[in-house]
Amino acid sequence: MPKSKAPKSKAHKSKLIEPTPNYVYLIVTCDTGTTRSYVGWTTDLEKRLAAHNAGAGAKSTRGRQWRLVHSEVFKTRGEAMAREYALKKDRKARRALMSGAKFDSGPD
Repeated sequence: MPKSKAPKSKAHKSKLIEPTPNYVYLIVTCDTGTTRSYVGWTTDLEKRLAAHNAGAGAKSTRGRQWRLVHSEVFKTRGEAMAREYALKKDRKARRALMSGAKFDSGPD
């Protein structure tokens, strides 16, 4: 008599997956003689800053060298997007975040 196969358990072990962090960031440039700032959100802060500096970022950031001056981490994309929206609308808050940053005016 052939051995009968035991039924396979359908219970799967749940894997603990770390949630992807969501960052809101503030970058600044002084390349054109005036200070410009940009607020965005991403899941990979280093890659996003590199994209901005390579000319592959948002249209308004192309052609400039940007420096990260502030970032915040959120658990959900929704929280990050809400904070990004608030910072984009509130210039006073952006200026407050920028106030502690030192800006280079370029090579001497």
